[in-house]
Amino acid sequence: MRRALSFVLAASSAALVLSLGPPGGAVTAPAAPAQVMVIQAVPGATVDVAVDGRSVATGAAVGDVLGPFDLAPGSHEVTFSGDGTDVASTLEVESGTSTDVVLHLPAAVGGDPVVHSYDAPTEPIGPGKARVVLAHTATVAPADVRVDGQTVFTNIANGEFAEADVPAGTHRVALLPTGRTSDPILGPLDVPLEARTLSMIYAYGNPRDGSMNVIAHTAPLAADGSVQPTTIRTGSAGLAGALPVTPFLLHDPTGR
Repeated sequence: MRRALSFVLAASSAALVLSLGPPGGAVTAPAAPAQVMVIQAVPGATVDVAVDGRSVATGAAVGDVLGPFDLAPGSHEVTFSGDGTDVASTLEVESGTSTDVVLHLPAAVGGDPVVHSYDAPTEPIGPGKARVVLAHTATVAPADVRVDGQTVFTNIANGEFAEADVPAGTHRVALLPTGRTSDPILGPLDVPLEARTLSMIYAYGNPRDGSMNVIAHTAPLAADGSVQPTTIRTGSAGLAGALPVTPFLLHDPTGR
């Protein structure tokens, strides 16, 4: 799901503009913009970011979360340049959606930076629940995710993600080499998740040089009016067989 960008700085002004419809006096409001966040997850690099050829940030360092940028629906291009980086990503955004565009390193050591985009799952959520998206954007092989000591997602490769609705509260999260239950690549980390929020979390860096870390940002979610949520979507990764949840869906963040 590559998202791109016709750059609109003021959503509020866009929302006030009306366009004439067909003859007969019909008037239609313009489509709501899409929102895009840009995440810089390449350790040691400083990059400039442009959207459709227009600069939106200079000197972005690892950990920077840029935006949100309000973008007209349609096809656009985000480019990253500087410190030997020259990467362009073509994206398609739809009205009212929210997407993260992440610059990160591939799994192979010494590889050039790559870009993946992740749609934010902003659907309403049940009471007492929080939604979390954990993406693997680190220089490591496929990994498993353990939450509160239990392996809940398996074999997540670089560029893939896992998504779940979980009880609100603080959870212990660790990223481990696939098939292992000790010696985590990252963590365990205490991750506080507030009720009716979405946390987008990106594991980045390389454990061999000490740059492994996470970048996260959160957003509020609306209540869905239900008493108990009934689904867990598992992103592009495998749901561990021992986790007693049904049904589940698989999603690919890259649109491949």
